[in-house]
Amino acid sequence: MFNSLISKALEFKAEDTLIISPKTIITAEWVRLKCQYGCPKYSKCLTCPPYSPHPEQTKSMLLGYDKALLIHSKECKVIQNVVRNIEEEAFKAGFYKAFAMGAGPCELCEECDVNKPCVHPYLARPSMEACGIDVYASVRNNGFFIETVSENQRKVNYFGLVLIE
Repeated sequence: MFNSLISKALEFKAEDTLIISPKTIITAEWVRLKCQYGCPKYSKCLTCPPYSPHPEQTKSMLLGYDKALLIHSKECKVIQNVVRNIEEEAFKAGFYKAFAMGAGPCELCEECDVNKPCVHPYLARPSMEACGIDVYASVRNNGFFIETVSENQRKVNYFGLVLIE
């Protein structure tokens, strides 16, 4: 079954996908602070902090899963699309606990009204970093290459995660 999810992820334009153990995912409080003190979307989107799960909640949630698909792309929008679709495919295949986390802020709406319920609850998913996941350490733990980039560099790597039980 996991091989068919990997094939689907590649069909949806992922660069690479790997089945991993959620035990290799690292959560840390500092990640959420980077959102708070560095992202202009902080508190302006329901999938971002302070509305997204806290690192401790994420760490606890990860314990409830045996496997995950770590998905790589050079484009943020591709990751958001792939993780949503793979979560749906996994659910249809009987993995009813499947849950996706993308990369970067949600871009489903031009502006998110944080005072009202999400208008796209079936599509909107938090990013890994919004949930307190140390993306750099986590993807390196699984053999992927990632490094920080300067404004002049264009080789950006985005990652998403689909938790599967």
